[in-house]
Amino acid sequence: MNSAPVISAQNLDIGYHIARNATKCVHQGLSLSLYAGELTCLLGANGAGKSTLLRTLSGAQPPLSGQVIINGTPLNDINRHHLSQTIGVVLTDKTAIGGLTVAEVVALGRQPHTGFFGKLSTHDLTVTHESMAACGIIEKKDHYMASLSDGERQKVMIAKALAQECPIVLLDEPTAFLDIVSRIEIMSLLHRIATQHQRAILLSTHDIEQALVLSDRLWLLSRQSGLTIGVTEDLILSGHLDHLFPHSNIHFDPLHGCYYPTVQRHHSIHVMCDDETLLHWTINILNRNGYGASIDNTTSKHTATLHVISHDMMTWKQGNQVLQLTSFEELTQQLHQ
Repeated sequence: MNSAPVISAQNLDIGYHIARNATKCVHQGLSLSLYAGELTCLLGANGAGKSTLLRTLSGAQPPLSGQVIINGTPLNDINRHHLSQTIGVVLTDKTAIGGLTVAEVVALGRQPHTGFFGKLSTHDLTVTHESMAACGIIEKKDHYMASLSDGERQKVMIAKALAQECPIVLLDEPTAFLDIVSRIEIMSLLHRIATQHQRAILLSTHDIEQALVLSDRLWLLSRQSGLTIGVTEDLILSGHLDHLFPHSNIHFDPLHGCYYPTVQRHHSIHVMCDDETLLHWTINILNRNGYGASIDNTTSKHTATLHVISHDMMTWKQGNQVLQLTSFEELTQQLHQ
């Protein structure tokens, strides 16, 4: 990782104009740093200001106060042509490019380098080819965009940004509306590009599970706390993820890296299980049915005990009652009695 950030800001106020002489401030006093060679994920609730922050960092809209520094130079001092060679932007919005082939779309990324007439040199064609190969779509180069799946189109747009040869890439919800396989492929691709090509990649996403697995650094943005930045594991283990969404009915599980609804515990049960995966899903079904599970060694004679050996071998004990259960379906029936 480079010691100097490629994007930085101190005391940055972001927002937008709502009338001729009126502005809407979304966040005040933000401080941030973005580094080359890292995939950074921007997380936050809807309306937290993620898109506003990305537009401000890309130069698409000015900050209300403060300034964004790009490689040591104020963004306002960078001309549009040089900025297009420095920052690549990938949006979720679908564009009307169905009549272009994959190769033609990716080649559009060379426009900041080709001059007024846009003639592609041998080098431009090589970069275009390498970008498609890096994104795993080289076999689709002659296919029309209209024939591609949503995941394939997103790979094309990332290849276009890669062909732009920008050291910084900003993406707004690149995995929105994609299936699980495509989401994993896109996030893995972006991490590989960041590390292998030494790009600074910042993306906003609601795909928290993949973000926690693949992002080197997190930016947590909330109306209440502003922007919190840190290495992913530091923020998980320090409890910051549990305060990202201002709702009392969900909580973050640091063991499994995901959010759960807060359990409404109407009953208690003691669980014995030696297998971590089996224990997790046992507690999952108990919580869903209103049972708070205890896994310590303290039991009460008034508390039911569930000994789980496998998914088809369980023993339920409550008072003098001892039942042998052979499936989670039988366990569900017992929980409802």
